[in-house]
Amino acid sequence: MGDFKFAKDKLAEVVGALKDYEVFAPAAVGDVLRFKEVEDASSVSFDFKNTNVPPKELMFPETETLFKFRVGKTDIEPAVPDESKKRLVFGIRPCDAMAYTIVEKLYSWDYPDPYFEKRRESSVLFGLACSEPVPNCFCTSLGGGPGSEQGLDALMFDLGETVYVKTITDAGDTVAKAMGLEAAADAEKKAAAAQEKDALGKIKRSIDTEGIPEKLPSLYDHPFWEQFSDRCLSCGICTFLCPTCHCFDIQDEMEAFDGRRARMWDTCMFPEYTLHTSGHNPRPTRKERTRNRISHKYSYFPEKFDVIACVGCGRCINYCPVNIDILDILEKSKQAEAKEAKTA
Repeated sequence: MGDFKFAKDKLAEVVGALKDYEVFAPAAVGDVLRFKEVEDASSVSFDFKNTNVPPKELMFPETETLFKFRVGKTDIEPAVPDESKKRLVFGIRPCDAMAYTIVEKLYSWDYPDPYFEKRRESSVLFGLACSEPVPNCFCTSLGGGPGSEQGLDALMFDLGETVYVKTITDAGDTVAKAMGLEAAADAEKKAAAAQEKDALGKIKRSIDTEGIPEKLPSLYDHPFWEQFSDRCLSCGICTFLCPTCHCFDIQDEMEAFDGRRARMWDTCMFPEYTLHTSGHNPRPTRKERTRNRISHKYSYFPEKFDVIACVGCGRCINYCPVNIDILDILEKSKQAEAKEAKTA
């Protein structure tokens, strides 16, 4: 693939050149930074560390119509996305791009999900390497990094006055050429490598995941879960802002004789999530729900798909209103296991 560059003050011009693409980039919506379709290229900026809301909503919307129907009729009107529309996700951080590679394992598992797959297939991902990781980043513990290329079609490095662009796939190469980028020199390549090395040194938090997926099931009834769940509010922030959480609910909504079947985000941290029609709830308290969230990410998912369903973005730590820290939970699980093994 190729090595390109462009002057940072030409950012709007570069993005504006992509007339054949729906471009999505980080944008402020009130006080929240999330990915939105670009309507004005001059609004695109690299002045952010990471979005509050991950771009999982671009592939898995908060609410989406699966199909429409009419009472008394047997025909349905599917609402599968149009894959002919080319989309560019511009400025996605490496951790969020890596999340797509994890979640797509589920959506292409026993029965491919056409809604997710059509959006993913029509999307080109232009990543933006991290130069200033936030304090709770621990992506390197999960196989990622400030300059990770996993899931990306191209990776950009903000070098100050210049942006270096490394294309990774043919799709990334095509977009770079459509932008009219010029070839990069060795100076930009070396500056990007130096920036990545410097950023790696700024990641201060980590977790050794060795053995955690195998050990968590043995801690199913361990009391340490209560140390964290007792202060949980069941607000769901940790899951809604997680780039790999994918729980959803499906409901039929009616207006007169016209209806639609809709899918919307849900969370295993809500008590209603596992509530049976009979009134029984297998996860009645926050203890069971906290245990399930951690076990799903670090044990059940890797058992099924051979990868931990976490990318170390730190959002669940940053935005938890009661300061529950997933790294603390994981460290405590390792200590609890070691204590039990010693006692045995």
